[in-house]
Amino acid sequence: MRAAVADGVFPGGVLLVAKHRQVMFHEAFGYANIYQKRPMNTETIFDLASLTKPLATTPAVMKLMATSALGLQDRLESLLPELKATPKSDITIEHLLAHRSGMPAYRPFYQRLQSTAPKERRERLNRMLCETPLTYPVGGKTVYSDLGFMMLRWVIERIGGKRLDHFVQAEIFGPIGLTNLFFIDSNKQVIEKKFAATEVCAWRNTLVEGVVHDENAFAVGGVDGHAGLFGSAAQLHELLCEFLALYHGDTACGVLSPAIVRRFLNYGRKTERALGFDRPSLQGSSSGSHFSRNSVGHLGFTGVSFWMDPDRSVIIILLTNRIHPTRHNEKIKAFRPVLHDEIMSRLK
Repeated sequence: MRAAVADGVFPGGVLLVAKHRQVMFHEAFGYANIYQKRPMNTETIFDLASLTKPLATTPAVMKLMATSALGLQDRLESLLPELKATPKSDITIEHLLAHRSGMPAYRPFYQRLQSTAPKERRERLNRMLCETPLTYPVGGKTVYSDLGFMMLRWVIERIGGKRLDHFVQAEIFGPIGLTNLFFIDSNKQVIEKKFAATEVCAWRNTLVEGVVHDENAFAVGGVDGHAGLFGSAAQLHELLCEFLALYHGDTACGVLSPAIVRRFLNYGRKTERALGFDRPSLQGSSSGSHFSRNSVGHLGFTGVSFWMDPDRSVIIILLTNRIHPTRHNEKIKAFRPVLHDEIMSRLK
């Protein structure tokens, strides 16, 4: 980690390694903000970017399934009447979670949303999701899609009756006691915490710190299904430990269903996708070469990641600010597998 900082892989980072819920290593390195020379520390809050998908949106779906309000085979036409008699009507919740919906990977919606009043942007984004053409047949192939998780956010809010951030706080984060895992409403909230800085954003003409980096999430107030979650390494560890405990049948907390957690994490063992989570790539995985095929994890654009091996009860969380001050620094791609292999080779 010190070598990575010195080599410019990222200005700073926090690494947490745990086995059987015991934290073996938790240290901070480098700077959270290079302009202020503010050191990183283990409590630094990071923009978790696409970790929002497995750590907020996916457990929200699990919760709705546990109350029988939602099912994996439910079709969007039955959940969102706006999609009846459209090419998206046959998309299921499973398709969205497994990135097999036919929705494109990305669209710069924020560019068109700028002309809409902030209070009306979420509704306009939903209309834009309706209007966006599919790029391949529903279920035809796997394409990682931000838009699919925007659709899931819409479903969660429609069925759950609350905005996504309010739903996960009330139903998941709050009951578990996670106080440093949260969304930031960029229209009104000012959060007094120490954040890892991200990019000097050309679109916003400012250094982004303490507000969501993802432009599409920012445009709709900081809360969406694909991005917007913030948190510390310790809080991620607590949530992932909850997943592991439920996976192994421990119902002590009772926030989610063990059977549903196992169903999600066991899905697609011969592929590179579980439901809402990634699996190690069949070749050149960011997790290195020692995680089992049963492992799940995810990467985030801002330089964050986690990998969890249920077979060995190992969790590795790497949170960095690799896009500070620019997203063009991609040295972390080569660094991640080396780090994971070094850690896994030392865990007994």
